[in-house]
Amino acid sequence: MEKNRKGSGSYYNEAVQNPIHPVTVPNEKAKCQEVVHYVDEPGFDIRKLIPAPTNTEEDAGPYITTGMCYASDMETGESDVTIHRLCLQSKDEISMFFTPGARHLWVFREKAKKFGKPLPISISIGVDPAIESGACFEPPTTPLGFNELSIAGALRNEPVELVQCLTIDEKAIANAEYVIEGELIPNTYVREDQNTNTGKAMPEFPGYTGEANPKVPLIKVKAVTHRKNPIMQSVIGPSEEHVNLVGIPTEASIIQMIERALPGRLLNVYAHSSGGGKYMAVLQFKKSQPSDEGWQRQAALLAFSAS
Repeated sequence: MEKNRKGSGSYYNEAVQNPIHPVTVPNEKAKCQEVVHYVDEPGFDIRKLIPAPTNTEEDAGPYITTGMCYASDMETGESDVTIHRLCLQSKDEISMFFTPGARHLWVFREKAKKFGKPLPISISIGVDPAIESGACFEPPTTPLGFNELSIAGALRNEPVELVQCLTIDEKAIANAEYVIEGELIPNTYVREDQNTNTGKAMPEFPGYTGEANPKVPLIKVKAVTHRKNPIMQSVIGPSEEHVNLVGIPTEASIIQMIERALPGRLLNVYAHSSGGGKYMAVLQFKKSQPSDEGWQRQAALLAFSAS
């Protein structure tokens, strides 16, 4: 009898199909707001409050690499969470790198810019793995309007708890270690390596050091809140942790795409670490008869389009 052990991607795919939406809790229940620092307080400096590491001598500066960036569409009210490259630029400014069109927050930012308004945004650092990996899903698996925190809810079998921010009209993840509250300023940009002039940003997941972007959007920080005795969480690109964060959602996307076109044929998929979780996948494919030969190649093409 043929054995098929369900991989992690299958569980994540099921979570996408059965989302559990986040809920909002009262501020007094939020661990992330046990300690509060407002930007207008004497000596306020995010570089002292947030122990973001500078990982290499070439880095443009201290980077937040596992910040859950949460914002909302000004027209529809739909919200989403994504992970972005965030560099601490000054005592109250953070640069935010966007791959154009690749994240829902890019759409939210463009709409806010059209209205000439800043986009309220919270950055939650130090959350559970279900939230981290759920935030790594991308279109078309999670289309615009799909809040990826609902994937984390399904994985945990309980909703993610959000809390109202103290200085902006947005929510943050209530169990985070740190939360940065701020606004993404329209038509305001900085050079990513303006403080170091290295020409480099930070290590990317394929293993090389990325080039510093000459024009990145800017967040003006309004407040920093955190737990008592908070723990800073960080990850660099070329690491097994990063592979797992992006690889398992990639597996789920491949499963969804192939199952739609070739139902019942794909037994398992593994987004291999040698491809950084994004560039290489191993497929286990079911062939019941000689005429099935060739379908595995079609499945591989579908997998490539999904990733």
